[in-house]
Amino acid sequence: MKKGKTIFILIVLLFVAAGFALYMQKHGTLSVSGSKEKIQEGISAGQAILIDGDTGKVLYEKAADEKAYPASTTKIMTALITLETLERFGSPITQMIEVPQSAEGVEGSSLYLKAGEKISIEDLLYGLMLVSGNDAAVALAEIIGGSQENFVEMMNIRAAELGCSNTNFVNPNGLFDENHYTTARDMAVISREAMKNSTFREIVASRQWQATSRQSTYVTFPNKNKTVYQYEGGCGIKIGYTKSSGRTLVAAAARGEKTMICVVMSAPDWFNDAYKLMDQGFEEEQDK
Repeated sequence: MKKGKTIFILIVLLFVAAGFALYMQKHGTLSVSGSKEKIQEGISAGQAILIDGDTGKVLYEKAADEKAYPASTTKIMTALITLETLERFGSPITQMIEVPQSAEGVEGSSLYLKAGEKISIEDLLYGLMLVSGNDAAVALAEIIGGSQENFVEMMNIRAAELGCSNTNFVNPNGLFDENHYTTARDMAVISREAMKNSTFREIVASRQWQATSRQSTYVTFPNKNKTVYQYEGGCGIKIGYTKSSGRTLVAAAARGEKTMICVVMSAPDWFNDAYKLMDQGFEEEQDK
């Protein structure tokens, strides 16, 4: 009889443990040094991560190593490769280039570039990161890499250098492809590396940019990332969306000497997800 009761109790405990594991997988946990592990409820994202932007320490994660589709947050790597290449060869960001034929008429969000148009790399970078120009991504890939294929190879090599073993890029703009994928963790690593670049930080924190090198007219590029308008200390960095990928956001904020970087993927309530997580991260820092 006693043996039967013991087996029954063990079975109940196993069910409880399994249920708790499923709950944790769904909601994730927040774990900050010096505090108890907490359940963070109300996060719509399928995959998410919050890191200390200065140290890289993971403060929260939810399915952070699960395969996800980055959409236009891909352009974080596109901008990083562009800036690092310019710096390596001592080339000025203000240099003028001629828009290649392949960059005209690219689907999705666009700067409406025309083949043969003269434009600065600086304007292309602002158009890439603020209004998410898919054509700007193609133009930069062709100019910096010599071809989109070469540029994508540069992206994947850089990702591997950063330890992003669950990431594979097939284009410079994030248009959906089954073989174009990453994880929340890898995207956080890439974003943190990009934020080390002062020019990148300046670009993504801008609320708008006046492009002055367009041949036909001056064009204002507003930042589509509402983090820089809505969130206290918001300083970038990129939104992404396609119907197949869902809503993806990499958000960063700085308060005092502390910076938070949050990645939410497959996130219907993307901005609120990021704000909740960053709020909790900053609150925990204040409580130390």
